[in-house]
Amino acid sequence: MIIRSSTFSFLRNLKKNNSREWFQEHKEEYDLANQNVKEFIEGMIQRLSEFDLQINTDIKASKCLFRIYRDIRFSKDKTPYKSWLSAGISIDGRKLDGPEYYIHIESGNNFLAAGYWRPKKEHLDAIRQEIDYNATEFVNALAAGGWKPEDLSQEDKLVRPPAGYDPNDPNIELLKLKSFILYKQFSDEEMQSADALDQIINTCKDIYPFKVFIHEAIDS
Repeated sequence: MIIRSSTFSFLRNLKKNNSREWFQEHKEEYDLANQNVKEFIEGMIQRLSEFDLQINTDIKASKCLFRIYRDIRFSKDKTPYKSWLSAGISIDGRKLDGPEYYIHIESGNNFLAAGYWRPKKEHLDAIRQEIDYNATEFVNALAAGGWKPEDLSQEDKLVRPPAGYDPNDPNIELLKLKSFILYKQFSDEEMQSADALDQIINTCKDIYPFKVFIHEAIDS
């Protein structure tokens, strides 16, 4: 199971020719690229279901895939299409208030991410509370997959400590986070290699103990 070179070629060309006219002329290439990624997602779901209790083979890849069409209503960038294909894998496909896997296929910018992006308030509060109460367990969950706290995405982070937390708390930098995400990038060559799916799944396995911690925090 690989991402084919033709998929990357289509995405590169789309980035250079991002117009409705060009897209319609190359719709067949898009359909083939989208099917390639869909099949890769199907492979991921099958393999994830072997160890992740939140994933089962009833999940449809079509419900995980994000649309390639951009919402340009409130954007200064009026190009109509994304230059990537992506999917969010969770028990509810791509729509979930909880932890999930996200796979992003874009020439020169492929990555896998997993965790909980921008949790709703009650979930964010629960995660922070669990980290505050069980920081050692949280660090151990990261370490079980070879990660460190500083590997967490810093994209969403408060400048000041969240309300109710001591600025001198030894875990304050973790508590400032508003998203809890680990990610790993992959080259185009890696995604086209015979073991591409194995590489992605091995990374998912490394992230899984951290993902379990987040699940347990919001479910407790």
